[in-house]
This record gives sequence, structure tokens and C-alpha cells, in this order.
Amino acid sequence: MAKDIVYFDLETQRSANDVGGWNFKDRMGMSVGVTYSTASGEYKMYAESEANELIQQLLNADLVVGYNHLYFDYAVLQGYYAFDILSQTNNLDMMVSIEKQCGIRPKLDSVAEASLGAGKTAEGLQAIKWWREGKLKEIAEYCAYDVKVTRYVHEYGVENGFIKFKDKAGHDVKVDVPW
Repeated sequence: MAKDIVYFDLETQRSANDVGGWNFKDRMGMSVGVTYSTASGEYKMYAESEANELIQQLLNADLVVGYNHLYFDYAVLQGYYAFDILSQTNNLDMMVSIEKQCGIRPKLDSVAEASLGAGKTAEGLQAIKWWREGKLKEIAEYCAYDVKVTRYVHEYGVENGFIKFKDKAGHDVKVDVPW
């Protein structure tokens, strides 16, 4: 196992509709980013003004673990960094891994509920609403909880060799994972 696994998530200031579509994620702006490092055993929260510090932590990690971070979170962070983050990091995107195993991209909430018995506390659009209302504390707490859920789902998959998620009919689906 890697020495420093960094679990990571971020929330944005704007939605895809606000910036002209999903092709412009780099214009969404980070409101808050949160990491958990296994080396330090600590959560760290980053404001938009600290985006480059967040990027440096990700670049220095032995492994970055997230949920849809390769296609979403990194694309948002690219708005703050001149070089390609993806090519400079070692990553495990659990959503991508699950999709490779079973052809489905379940939501993190569905995986957490089925695997851990606990889901997320809010959703990204709520975090954008909080941003507009100046509620950074709420965004940071929500994002930190998502990082914790991401970490626990990863640890569950490592320990058990599988995760579960609920399909559209509400049934648990078991998927082997090579983590």
C-alpha cells in the first residue's frame, strides 16, 4: 500500500449551466477543497486562494483517491494550474474503477449506503447555493464529510475485495474491486 494516500474532493462556485456547459469545468471555480492524508492523519481544507497548495499536496501524494475526481475535480482545478494535473499524479478514481468492473457509474451516495450503511449529507448543487449565501462553513463540513465517506468506501473495498451499490430498483449489487 502507498505511503501517503490522499483522499480528495472539492466543491464549486458555479454549476455547469452557469459556465456554458460541462466542457467548461475549469470555469466553475473551487469554493472549498478538502483532503485527508494517511501520512499526517489529518484533514485539510483549502479556500480558493489556496488552490495551488491543494494541487501541490495532490502532486506530492503517493496515491490520490477520489470519486469522479479524474473527470470533474481535476478539470475544475485545471483553472488554477498551467500543467496537466492528471499526468503528474498517481490516481485511483473509484467511480472509474467500478465502471470498468460492471459498466455502471453509481453515485457515491449509493455506494456508501449499500457498502457502509451511511450516505452523503447533501449534494453539489446545495454547496453552490451555500456559496452564493456565503456559507463557507457548511460547504467545508459537507466536503469534509464526502472525503470521509470516500475514504471509508475505499477502505471497505480494500478490506473486502468488493463494494456494493443500489441499482435503480433499490437492490444491492456487489462488485469486485481490485484496490
